[in-house]
Amino acid sequence: MIPLWLPFYQEALNETTKDLLQKISPSTIDRILKPSRKKYGKIGLATTKPCSLIRKQIPIKTNQWDEKIPGYIEADTVAHCGNSIAGMFVHSLNTIDIATGWTEARALWGKGQKVAFEAIKSIEESYPFKLQGFDSDNGGEFINWHLYSYFINRKKPVSYTRSRAYEKNDNAHIEGKNWTNIRQYFGYKRFDDKEIVFLMNNIFENEWPLLFNYYFPSMKLIKKESVDGHVIKKHSPPKTPLQRLLDSKQITRKKEKELLEKIKDVNPFELQKTLENKIRNVLRYGKSNI
Repeated sequence: MIPLWLPFYQEALNETTKDLLQKISPSTIDRILKPSRKKYGKIGLATTKPCSLIRKQIPIKTNQWDEKIPGYIEADTVAHCGNSIAGMFVHSLNTIDIATGWTEARALWGKGQKVAFEAIKSIEESYPFKLQGFDSDNGGEFINWHLYSYFINRKKPVSYTRSRAYEKNDNAHIEGKNWTNIRQYFGYKRFDDKEIVFLMNNIFENEWPLLFNYYFPSMKLIKKESVDGHVIKKHSPPKTPLQRLLDSKQITRKKEKELLEKIKDVNPFELQKTLENKIRNVLRYGKSNI
């Protein structure tokens, strides 16, 4: 700060003082300011303080989840900011159930705690099973007291965990879906028109979950082992999230019937065509990175 602020300092300083200020070390600054900091310690608390406190309340996810049971989800946000994070722009809040691969997403204007909180509640209502666990990175949209109270202060608390800082592999399931489900469809354009939030949520709440959860099968990694220096991976047969959910036997017959009824007369080709047309409409609002 000193080189940037010093030219604007209003008091007259001789050249010797200016030279000393340019050369002063951080430890010397700390020593000189120590008496003053004691007097003003309770003024101007940092806004990051609450986040630091809440992080201590939320455990880092290890292997405590039974990931064969539906209801344990990972969450992340994808920024539609183009090549600049300046100003307000749209984010996609993406989630995935680890056991079934079921995905739900919502578009946000910015990623403040309130809009993220409302989106997470909406996503929970859309999942066809009860939430058992919620895991995310350390972003402020996830690590806050509103969400902590929402998950913990209920009759059957949700296991609320977070990943290690800067360790993307801790959220490998959702990181993969950020690419296949969000980037491959919406690309890297900048969405800084608030109207896009409405257009994207129209997709996320209608065609999107039907196509990805009912009609897009995927393989799941069962195990991997090293053989003669080569990593051999074994995958399960491809299944849709709906098929995995039905196989789990973790939902009622009534819910099963309700889910199957949703796609009784749905043509996946027409569904995908409708989705593509809606996405093209969204992309018209986007600004190129170039």
